[in-house]
Amino acid sequence: MQKSDPLSQPDIADRAKSVLEKLCARDIHIATAESCTGGLVAALLTDIEGCSHAFERGFVSYTDQSKHQLLGVDRALLDACGAVSRPVAIAMAEGVMARSGAQIAVSTTGFAGPGRPEDEEGLVHFALAREGCNTVHRAESFGAIGRDAIRQRCLETILDMLEESLT
Repeated sequence: MQKSDPLSQPDIADRAKSVLEKLCARDIHIATAESCTGGLVAALLTDIEGCSHAFERGFVSYTDQSKHQLLGVDRALLDACGAVSRPVAIAMAEGVMARSGAQIAVSTTGFAGPGRPEDEEGLVHFALAREGCNTVHRAESFGAIGRDAIRQRCLETILDMLEESLT
């Protein structure tokens, strides 16, 4: 079975370009902290010509150890809440913003599946941190729709959050 490429969807690319144009126009830099999306958000943004005016950096922090080491997510928080949780998504976004100098940061952490029976396939937590604003969290339960479809929906959700933040 051929895998679909979430970055090749025209609507996604157009929306990402629009977001980057808004970031550039406002001289806002963005950073990403990704777990279940494995760098897809960063790849989407850096596929666009001229992205260096707005894209600061991206971290892929798939393991608890990398969330702690790269983003400063407290080990006690990871132990208490689990990596796929509201507090960890928020800590990831705030951590990447603090470490990057970006004025806006987004994070994803979830179960793209398939995984362990106790993991809710399709559950993803998102956060958006913005300088001078409260960090925004969103949780989505996409269901067991398949890994590629879940990651596609993650890109759509992150773009929704960025568009709302830049309105």
